[in-house]
Amino acid sequence: MKSIRIYLQERKREKRRKYFKKQKKIQKELNRYAWDILHSENFDSSKNNMQHGSISVKEHSIQVARYSVAFSELLGVEHSRRDLVRGALLHDYFLYDWHKADKENPHRLHGFHHPARALKNAEAEYELTDRQREIIKKHMWPLTVKPPVCREAWVVTAADKYCSLLETIHLQKGHRRKKRK
Repeated sequence: MKSIRIYLQERKREKRRKYFKKQKKIQKELNRYAWDILHSENFDSSKNNMQHGSISVKEHSIQVARYSVAFSELLGVEHSRRDLVRGALLHDYFLYDWHKADKENPHRLHGFHHPARALKNAEAEYELTDRQREIIKKHMWPLTVKPPVCREAWVVTAADKYCSLLETIHLQKGHRRKKRK
C-alpha cells in the first residue's frame, strides 16, 4: 500500500516538473520574440484594464500567447513562432477599459470594433508583419466575418476563445472561488 502511494507521489512530482519545465520554455520564447512588447509602457498599462472576470488585458494577452505556443506544438503545424507570439500579445492592444463607457467611446459592440483599434495601436508602436496584422484583425472571428487565412491567426483565435472561456467561468488560475464551510 505504501509503495503505491510513493509511486503516485513520484508520478505527480514528475508531472509537475514537466509542466514547469514547459512553462519556463514558453516564457523564454515569449521573451526571445517579444521582449520589447512585454516591457513596453503601453503594454504594461493594460494591466489596469479588465478583460474577462478579474483578469487584466495584460494577463489575458500573455495567457493567449502561452496557449498559442502550446496549441501550435500540440498541433505540430509549421508556422512562424515569432509572428504567433507577437500577434498573440498584441491581439487585444486596444488600450482602454471596454467596461467603462465615456462620451467619446461608448464601447458598444466592443467585440466587433476592438480588433481594428488594436491593429491601429500596434502599428503605431511596432513594425508588424502581414501575419501579425492578420492575427490582430481576425482573432474575433466569427464576429469579424472574414475568417483567418494563416495558421498563426487560427491558432491565436482558438487560444483566445479558450482563455476567454476559462476567464469568464473563473477557471483560470488564481480565480478559484473559496469553498464555503
